[in-house]
Order: sequence, then C-alpha cells, then structure tokens
Amino acid sequence: MILDKHYWTQRYQQDDTPWQLSHASAPLKHVISQIEDKNCSILIPGAGNSRDASYLLQQGFTNVHILDFAEPALESLQQQIESDEITLHLEDFFDHEGSYDFILEQTFFCALESRFRESYPKKCHDLLKSDGAIKGVLFQFESDRTEPPYGGNAEEYRRLFSPFFEIKSMENCEISEPDRRGRELLIHFLKK
Repeated sequence: MILDKHYWTQRYQQDDTPWQLSHASAPLKHVISQIEDKNCSILIPGAGNSRDASYLLQQGFTNVHILDFAEPALESLQQQIESDEITLHLEDFFDHEGSYDFILEQTFFCALESRFRESYPKKCHDLLKSDGAIKGVLFQFESDRTEPPYGGNAEEYRRLFSPFFEIKSMENCEISEPDRRGRELLIHFLKK
C-alpha cells in the first residue's frame, strides 16, 4: 500500500477518517495554553480538517498555517473557517518551505510510513526558526499494522529526534482523549 496523495484524498472523500475529532484534543489545548505569543507562527502538518486550527483562532492566535496534501480535507476546513489568520497549504510536507516558531504534532507522524520517519525530524528542523519547537503528542504503542496509525516508543523517538532537537520533555500523556489514553507521549522538542 502506498500512502500517497491519492490514498489520503480517497480517505477524506469516503469520510474514512476515524482519527478526526469533533473538537480540539485535550493535549493540544494544554500545549496551546502554554504558548504566550499569539502572533507566533504555527504550522500544523497533515492537519486534515483540523479542529485544533479553530481552537487556535478562538484563543486569539493570528498566524496559523495548516498543511495537508488531501484537497478534500482543506476544502472542509475552509468551509468551517473563514479567517485571514489561517493560511492553508495544499502540498506535501516534505516539499513545503517556510519558517515557523512552532510545529504542532498530533496525528501526522503516526501516519508516516517508516521510510519517512528518518526524514521528518530533519524537515521539522529546517522549517523551524532558530528557537523553534515541536510540541504536541506522539503515539506510544507497539504495532505491526500495515496502515496508519503506526506505533512507536520513546526510545525510537529519542534516536530520531535527538540529532536535531533537545528533548525538553517526553512523558506519558495523562490528559489524552479516552480512546487514546495510555497510548500517547506529550512532547516538547526544542530545535538545536
């Protein structure tokens, strides 16, 4: 199975998106509450029809970037939100160019095939400003799944991210959504 633009577009067209929440997730609300500068630039990669974007706007953030390469996902988001404070990017994350203060991570990394996992930390490093950070959650469970979400663990994440980021924190998430409890790590990785 190739998880390309066609695959994800089809998932959205068929409304086969069980990972999508009807609200901003508790961990992301927590992360967002710790960001003081409402004008900072925030990228949410693989955001789909992100409820987190709506929440950011409600909290007064003014420079939010949503990236996905599934056009139906962004069309859905655009219908929900009409604001100049959100910029939609219809493109592949690995082709994207920009400069951000924060990357919010929730369900993007777990959707990447293993062949992209080595490239993700470097691309995040390239997209972040000198004092930028990745904040959010990474899944913590072992799995031999053949389609997303793919599992992972703290040891793997330390190996992948440590060359590019200082691991400020990576701990069991105690505020996960009910169906994700015990399966998430709350993260804060600061660009080196």
